[in-house]
Amino acid sequence: MNTPNNKRRKASQDKIEKIFIKLIQKYEINEISVSDICKLAEINRSTFYANYLDIYDLADKVKEKMFHEFLELYQEEKISKKHSYNYLPMFTDIKNNQIFYKTLFKLDFDFAQYYDKRLEYEESIKFLGTTQNLDYHIEFFKAGMTAIIKKWLYSGCKESPEEMVEILNLEYKGKKS
Repeated sequence: MNTPNNKRRKASQDKIEKIFIKLIQKYEINEISVSDICKLAEINRSTFYANYLDIYDLADKVKEKMFHEFLELYQEEKISKKHSYNYLPMFTDIKNNQIFYKTLFKLDFDFAQYYDKRLEYEESIKFLGTTQNLDYHIEFFKAGMTAIIKKWLYSGCKESPEEMVEILNLEYKGKKS
């Protein structure tokens, strides 16, 4: 492979994605055009189409890339396949990278889509002591987490990450961290 072309392609993708993230803060996805991105990124349309099929393909690739960045917070859990229930890194990252998370939500990112049910099943069974209604428990927890994160994020992250962990712990009474 030609390394200079790979670097140029990566630089083009980074530029396109950066402009897209900036635009998605102000506009809905259907209001953003390839022409807008090309003009602001100072690239040709052919450069855009060499990397993405359309705006929605760009959005999907941005979401996927952003989610993998998010997962970096929990590499240890991924390796050990054990849930730490340590939400402080997540809340700290959200507070420090609000645009990042607003972008994920604006793009209708569904954390549940990437959720490892096997891990949560094992941990939930330990916590609940039963498999009865386990699917409902997991759905309730995922929806609640998403709602808490969105409320905090869109109200400007006024509470500290530590306070958010405490709020979560109070809502999830009985769970030992």
